[in-house]
Amino acid sequence: MFYQPEMRDKAVLPHDPFKAIVAPRPIGWITTISAGGAVNLAPYSFFNAIGDNPPLLAFSSTGVKDSAFLADETREFTFNLATWELREKMNQTSAALPRGESEFIAAGLTPAPARIVKPPRVAESPAALECVVTEIIRLKDRGGRETRNHLVVGEVVGVHIDDRFIIDGRFDGASAQAIARCGYRDYAVVTEYFEMARPAGGG
Repeated sequence: MFYQPEMRDKAVLPHDPFKAIVAPRPIGWITTISAGGAVNLAPYSFFNAIGDNPPLLAFSSTGVKDSAFLADETREFTFNLATWELREKMNQTSAALPRGESEFIAAGLTPAPARIVKPPRVAESPAALECVVTEIIRLKDRGGRETRNHLVVGEVVGVHIDDRFIIDGRFDGASAQAIARCGYRDYAVVTEYFEMARPAGGG
């Protein structure tokens, strides 16, 4: 099968497989805060690490949702690692609450102070990354037209790790059981790692 995205045969593929093919993807469980101190917590499926020196993260918001708006307003956000144990609470934070209502309270989560930035982290999460926004980009299509997608890029300025998951000097994501977003309503959980060495002379 081959098709161009705008010409997908919906009788054959009623649901767009794009997100199912580019999967699994880490979940960007993002905390932001307004200039007035209102806190927002929401998961994003378009999220990843995009650089390591300095460490950079990015999440993409379709439309200027609260996370993108507040990240632009205060120029900070915190990423919280979503895990198997926290899957239901993470999912609850995707609900559209009336403005002013707390996702932390609705999902039964505990906000913990960050060290450098103002947006709190999820205390129950085994790892969190404090970030300062470096740029927000309105993404364009191949014709140069602006899309509804806003890419928020942040530099990691602080790292929190639960000591229980540091094993032999490494963060053990398999023990933490990090979860990832796949297509449709599907998710994946990391329970096992395997290791491969790069070929000699590899980049």
